[in-house]
Amino acid sequence: MNLSQQAEYLTKALVQLKSYNHSDGERQKADFLEEIIRSYPSFKDNENLVWSQEIPGDKLGRKNVFAFLKGRTRAQKTIIYLAHLDTVGIEDFGPIQSLAHDPDELQDFFVQYDSDSEVQEDARSNEWLFGRGALDMQSGIAVHLANLLYFCENRDELEGNLLVMFNADEEGEHKGSRAALSELQLLKEKMNLEYMAAINNDFISPLYDRDTTKYVYTGTAGKILPCFSIFGREAHAGESLAGIDPTLIAAELTARISQNFQLTEKLEGELVLPPSCLYMRDDKQRYDVQTAVGSRVYFNYFFYEKPLKQLSKELRMIAEDASIAVEHRLEGAYKDFRTVNKLPERQLDWGTEVMALEDFLAYLEEKGIDTVSVMEEAKKQSSLKETDARMIAFDIVEALHQSDPEKKPRVILFYGTPFLPANTVDISTERGIFLKSRLEEVLAEEAKKTGEIFKVRKYFPYLSDGSFLSFDGSDEDIQSLKKNFPAIKSLFPIPLKAMRDLNIPVINLGVYGKAGHKWTERVYKPYTFEVLPEIIRKLTRRILQKPGS
Repeated sequence: MNLSQQAEYLTKALVQLKSYNHSDGERQKADFLEEIIRSYPSFKDNENLVWSQEIPGDKLGRKNVFAFLKGRTRAQKTIIYLAHLDTVGIEDFGPIQSLAHDPDELQDFFVQYDSDSEVQEDARSNEWLFGRGALDMQSGIAVHLANLLYFCENRDELEGNLLVMFNADEEGEHKGSRAALSELQLLKEKMNLEYMAAINNDFISPLYDRDTTKYVYTGTAGKILPCFSIFGREAHAGESLAGIDPTLIAAELTARISQNFQLTEKLEGELVLPPSCLYMRDDKQRYDVQTAVGSRVYFNYFFYEKPLKQLSKELRMIAEDASIAVEHRLEGAYKDFRTVNKLPERQLDWGTEVMALEDFLAYLEEKGIDTVSVMEEAKKQSSLKETDARMIAFDIVEALHQSDPEKKPRVILFYGTPFLPANTVDISTERGIFLKSRLEEVLAEEAKKTGEIFKVRKYFPYLSDGSFLSFDGSDEDIQSLKKNFPAIKSLFPIPLKAMRDLNIPVINLGVYGKAGHKWTERVYKPYTFEVLPEIIRKLTRRILQKPGS
């Protein structure tokens, strides 16, 4: 097979092997990938250069797979090929779930599928490969495997080293990429490596109808999960105006944050996405006529260049405005209620205190409350009945609120899992200038050769394991995150200082297709299997190339 055929063949083989996030299939696929790489010429006599890393404490025994290919010279310069091996599930396939992992059968199905003319046209063209994970991102693994085999057979073209890294759990908590950091540090120290860049090939798609531009990203967006624990004042439904309904505050918060494009950072030429509400509910477990005591709400929030401390300040101000708006609404409603029913004036207070978690902890400690013990016990008890890390964090915050003798109506802002830092190639540095110039040089050559249109942007707009290879935040950012993230060491251990020390730039040269995470997911074969592998190989060579060679 030529390289393009290899990549397509491997993609089909990988799609057929299930590796849903948080399933045993992730471990099985890791074993499959390790077996494939061990069959390559360069590794048959160098078995120690292919290995897997168990993810510490993972109940499913999931692991990352590594392969290290030495170049023809004794060089320290190293390129990392990065991809994730897990996929989302197949619930969206409905009655044809049995076809979800059979690309050929799926294509035959879509050839006859007249409910979506675009999908049908793509299926009939024979230029698209269908199936769960075909786009996100089994084809990405396949391209890296094909290029690894190429360099195994053509090591004279490699003036530095190649480290291939396939991670588990990208679609969930990013446990694989976080665990891989220790391995990268160990390799760097043991072999005196200089990590020049990581090349990720997470998928890219058209951004609008008839868009054929291939977007290349020199970094990745950050993501934070702002959580609001809202504690009101309960009342009988027949006297609801005397209470403070936390669901009103939750609704007001959601209206002000979710899909509010004014909250996005305005970055010229970048695709930026507004925050979205991922969870909102009150604490009632069954029906009765008492209003809710508490509510929980959290948001998916992308960030790029904004410091975490500033982001926290803005979110707290939004929560304060929302609480004041609800207070005024309740005051007005109660006034109307008194007037209509000709009742005497009554002193009621609808004020709600808004605090960040770090300020709330300081407040409790001033009252002599052992917050560390309260949090540890709450985490212990919650973990017995709860597996969702976000709900454990909410339980911890609720226990803190209950430990306060005053138990005022309040909104507490904190952060939950996952947290992904933003990063991008820093073009104010010599290395950044070098990487960007090499990338633009290669893309210009390929555009001329293939007719493809490329556009370079700073931030891959979706979640990516590449976020964990670098962190340019300050010590103040690190402390701000830790103080406002309950039980971060156990719920979401993230070695920010190690990430800052590694400081590996990430370039995303993505496989191209449509409908990622949808049942019509498909990868475009001509670009993904023919054009993209050559771009990645060429960029690898240029980055590792010695000056003047």
